[in-house]
Amino acid sequence: MAEEGVKAAYVTPPYLTITSPTHFTLLSGRYIENHGVIHNNWFNTTTQEKKQYYMTQFVDDYWDNGSLPIWITAQRQGLKTGSLHFPGTAATYQKETVQVREVEPRFYDYTNETAWRENVDKVLREWFKDQDLDFVTLYFGDPDSTGHKYGPDSPELREAVKKVDRTVGYIRETAEKHGLSDHLNIIITADHGMSTVFKGEQVKEIILTDIPGFSLKDLKFHMVDYGASGMLLPKEGMLEKVYQALKGGHPNLHVYKKEDMPARLHYAKHPRILPIVLYADPGYVINGFYTFQTNNGEHGYDNQVMDMKPFFRAVGPDFHRNLLVGPFETVNVYPLICHLLGVKPEINDGSLDNTRHMLISNGESCDSGDVRESSLQNVFTGLAAAAGFLVLVFVIVASYNGYKRSKANQRAKYIEDEDQIKADSKQTTF
Repeated sequence: MAEEGVKAAYVTPPYLTITSPTHFTLLSGRYIENHGVIHNNWFNTTTQEKKQYYMTQFVDDYWDNGSLPIWITAQRQGLKTGSLHFPGTAATYQKETVQVREVEPRFYDYTNETAWRENVDKVLREWFKDQDLDFVTLYFGDPDSTGHKYGPDSPELREAVKKVDRTVGYIRETAEKHGLSDHLNIIITADHGMSTVFKGEQVKEIILTDIPGFSLKDLKFHMVDYGASGMLLPKEGMLEKVYQALKGGHPNLHVYKKEDMPARLHYAKHPRILPIVLYADPGYVINGFYTFQTNNGEHGYDNQVMDMKPFFRAVGPDFHRNLLVGPFETVNVYPLICHLLGVKPEINDGSLDNTRHMLISNGESCDSGDVRESSLQNVFTGLAAAAGFLVLVFVIVASYNGYKRSKANQRAKYIEDEDQIKADSKQTTF
């Protein structure tokens, strides 16, 4: 794919480098402090209630927090969208949902390669051909789980990455089978990476209650025991005591009042972020009062850590061939997809200027008043988790090309049979 398309040195996800927040950055082009999906888990500091990752998918007001995902933006501009298993799919945004969606069952097996292929078939054949969708996100949940269980350097993880590679091949083969390859742009990237968790007698574990002067009794609420990061809400009048006790309390623990978080992390301004933010150095996890976390691989670390940085590949008729580009932030994936779709983006923190050099057109505006041959039309996007030294999630963006767009940017219905294709076709995205 790199030889036939574009390869970036790497991409940088937003902090906090965990699944739901980084996925929503891909969908919205916003840093986490701006879109508000600040954690995998919903919580209520008053009632002490917490919902784990899966149940959080159904809390509408957690996701619908002012930043619209690209599904809704595209639908409001005349496109038809779909999403399969993608974080955020289940939610309602400003009274709108993804038009065609499938949410995985609660105890879904994310490692089933056969199910992956069935999902690819569903998106490419049923959703694209039969239902004529314009934009679809497709999520695969492994080898994230394999990386957590066995570690990113394990033989099991290597086999899981091979499985992802086969699936990418199957996507391309299936596109070829349906006669789509000549019109298909594919982007592969990720939400975050994974680091090996240090273990053994010589490792000084981070256990907050072992730090002198710190007590869980001083807290009203906490989000710890979730890997490499955590947040604390001290009781009234106890913030300074808690902060001073933890600051410098472990050589591999970083402690910040949220207003003092490094600006480069963009993880301070949202009111959902608790007053004290913690994150560990790579290889360490944060425990409350005893160690029960058993993962051999973990993420959630500083996004400047190279282990957290995914890869990026793009191939297809709209992209240059055999082009190596420098690193960029994943907030820039959103404006790229908007451009490929021909939709006007919402306010976002990315810029097409950071990716336009990948495109043969150099990112010529989709809103140009000139009638032109446009190769930036239909887009297919799929995201999947793939832990390891490269990636935790991959995204496939495909665009169909070769059809004219009018001044009004009107879109006619795309019909699969070539003898029925109209001169002006609308965008189609998976």
